[in-house]
Amino acid sequence: MPLANMTNVIGLDIGGANLKAADVDGRSATLEFAIWKAPDRLSERLRDLLDSFDDPDAIAVTMTAELADCFETKGEGVDFILSAVEGVAAARTVFVWQTGAEFVSPEIAREIPLMVAAANWHALATFVGRLAPKDAALLIDVGTTTTDIIALLDGVPVPTGLTDCARLRCGELVYSGVRRTPLCAIAHSVPFRDGYCPLAAETFATTLDVYLCLGDIPEDASDCNTANGRPATLTAAHDRLARMLCCDRNEFTRDDAELVARFLADVHKQRLAAALESVLARMNGKCANVLLSGSGTFLAQRLITGNSRLDEAQVVALSDCFSSATSEAACAFAVARLAAERT
Repeated sequence: MPLANMTNVIGLDIGGANLKAADVDGRSATLEFAIWKAPDRLSERLRDLLDSFDDPDAIAVTMTAELADCFETKGEGVDFILSAVEGVAAARTVFVWQTGAEFVSPEIAREIPLMVAAANWHALATFVGRLAPKDAALLIDVGTTTTDIIALLDGVPVPTGLTDCARLRCGELVYSGVRRTPLCAIAHSVPFRDGYCPLAAETFATTLDVYLCLGDIPEDASDCNTANGRPATLTAAHDRLARMLCCDRNEFTRDDAELVARFLADVHKQRLAAALESVLARMNGKCANVLLSGSGTFLAQRLITGNSRLDEAQVVALSDCFSSATSEAACAFAVARLAAERT
């Protein structure tokens, strides 16, 4: 769709657990919001998010929240999310990114929900592809919930799949991240004392607790967005890991926690590495550049270290090009810049 003289654009990346916004200068903001718990509060939370920015000319949108189970279909989710955005946008123009590599109006977006649904990875790859304008390249975005592994050629994304399901099947999407993934989805059992202990099939702990214990994610006593609602601290993470073995802190030492965390981190890495290998196997030519983004950039870096297919690739972390906050809200930043540049 044509964009006319609108350079002050706010990008929105509306996820199921987090709302992210960014402007064209890289200022960004993130709000935790579990949409499936209170979908009717989406407009309110979007207003809170937009209050962090100057009044924009337009709003550019991408989303993944349409998959939340408070919606019966993705089409229903897309419609609901766009209605909430339109409500807070007032008279401002709203642009919606779709996997055809263009923006469309909300009206058209509602007619093509499967091209709009979960298109944030495509916007990010389209924008950062300019960092690798020649030859084969790879974008690895490890977030709180999911991991995207996207092939690029001459700066343009060349995915095998475009929908979530198709991308899951070919390894371009791994529904696993560094904060929200339940540990029982990583491994069935872990080493404990003189053998192995099966893990409880409960969300007693998540990958956040693994990476807290290993020091990859810093403690934050004010962050209670955890499996049990208690703080994101080492002590609380130890307790949550103990629960995965149906233990408490009196039966499960700090040394036990570190051993279990290291084992789970290794299994997590292996699973992501298998998906990476499947994407690399389909690429044409040697991968010349690897772009890393997301709050799990530390894990993405480990994935490529020692990989013989990537030993000559130039590695660029978006957190080195932009601020770490902008890197975390990279999809919102991408749609803001893409919209502004297409005026």
